[in-house]
Amino acid sequence: MPEETQEALKNGVPSFLQQLIRTLEMEQTAEPMRSREISGPSGGGGPGTSEIGETAATHGRELLTRGFAVDQVVHAYGDACQAITDLAVERRVPFEMDEFRTLNRCLDNAIADAVTEYSYQRDVSIADMQSQAVTERLGVLAHELRNHLQTATLAFSVLKAGTVGLAGSTSAVIDRTLVALNRLVDGSVSEVRMEAGMVMQTQLFSLAELIVDVKISASLEASLHDCVFIVSPVDMELAVVADRHLLYAAVGNLLQNAFKFTQPGTEVHLTAYAISDRIRIEVEDHCGGLPWSDTEKMFAPFTQGGKDRRGLGLGLSIVRRSVEANHGTLRARDLPGKGCVFTIDLPRHALPKTLPEAHPA
Repeated sequence: MPEETQEALKNGVPSFLQQLIRTLEMEQTAEPMRSREISGPSGGGGPGTSEIGETAATHGRELLTRGFAVDQVVHAYGDACQAITDLAVERRVPFEMDEFRTLNRCLDNAIADAVTEYSYQRDVSIADMQSQAVTERLGVLAHELRNHLQTATLAFSVLKAGTVGLAGSTSAVIDRTLVALNRLVDGSVSEVRMEAGMVMQTQLFSLAELIVDVKISASLEASLHDCVFIVSPVDMELAVVADRHLLYAAVGNLLQNAFKFTQPGTEVHLTAYAISDRIRIEVEDHCGGLPWSDTEKMFAPFTQGGKDRRGLGLGLSIVRRSVEANHGTLRARDLPGKGCVFTIDLPRHALPKTLPEAHPA
């Protein structure tokens, strides 16, 4: 549990008690309303409008920097009130009604100003951290995009000069770069849509057609990673209701991870099928097994478990959010010593039957 520093104590309850005493003393003079300069009016006037408000605001700010929770800020003043009333009972000192009202006014203003400043500084701190995180992620994205574009530009210049053939290693560099750029763009678009809470573009579409599109775009990447990409046939009647772009990107991201971590020369399987009222889309690889006993750790943002640390570690986190936004679930199953299986589980739908054309009798 955090401890208060001497500076925090100076601006906390000890200072409040001194200000309370001075307020009570001022109310016994010929100018009782001047006590408001110390305590503030009933209902408060905001930090800086009274001595209690100013020190309470400083106290709230200092407690935040020390790691205290907002309820601890409130309880600090509540404990002071309890101690005052307990001491009065113990010593049998009667509380005058006006004195009790003054105590309540001072406590209300101190708590309000301390909590207001605490919350304001916390919000500023959160906003700063979010801004820094966004800046870092944009910086990494821009850096990766620049590197890939530069690589593709140089490779294309060599091809254009005619010194190498289209089927050689230089051409393969361009292929790898285009795949990487496509991965960055798809992932970034999905992330932005999830973060911004954009309206889902939900529609009914064929599961088989989705898998065909994914296969076409993923086949090149599979060949670049020296693995065998196997796609099982899909029932042509199966359909899903989802945001097609997000679901396409989610399946593509799972395949990119599979290609990235599977052992060279092994197989990556993409399977889509129905069980009862559910549709399953599964990606199975031969990565050798997961590095975590708890598979849920894989879906935490900025988590990377393999030796290849390229990227931000946001892929699986974004995939899960995309799938959940489409009323589905994403889970992982470890195959120890062999690989793992990622499963997207969605509600099952069927394509509408095409009605036969009517012919005149």
